Amino acid sequence: MKRNRLYYSLFLFLTMGLGLLVRKSSFALPALVNTYAGDLLWALLVFIGFGILFPHYRTKTIMLISILFCYGIELSQLYQADWIRELRQTPLALVLGHGFLWSDLLAYTLGVALGSILEKNHIQVNF
Repeated sequence: MKRNRLYYSLFLFLTMGLGLLVRKSSFALPALVNTYAGDLLWALLVFIGFGILFPHYRTKTIMLISILFCYGIELSQLYQADWIRELRQTPLALVLGHGFLWSDLLAYTLGVALGSILEKNHIQVNF
C-alpha cells in the first residue's frame, strides 16, 4: 500500500480542526465526549502523521509505531521535574499532556484503531 500524502495531509488538517473544535466546544458537549474525544482524535492524528511520514509501511506497522508513540507520551507524564512542568504550561502541552491517566491509554488505542479501520476499509478521500 502506498498512501497518498496529499489526501492524508488533508485528513490530518481536518482531524486537527475537529480536535480544536472539540476543545473549544467542551461546554456544550456531553461529559463522555469531553473526556475522550480529544485524546482519541490526537491518537488518530498521530496515526495519520506516521502514515504521511512512512507511506509504504503496512497499516499494522503504522499502528504499532502510533501506539508506542502515544503510550510513550502518556508514560512521560509520570515524570514531573520542574523543567518539564514549565514546558507543559506552553502550547506544547497539546502534545506533552499534563498528567498520566489510564483512560487516556484507552482513548489512544481507540483513535489508532479508528485510523486503521478507516485505512483498511479504504475510506479515504479520493478526488
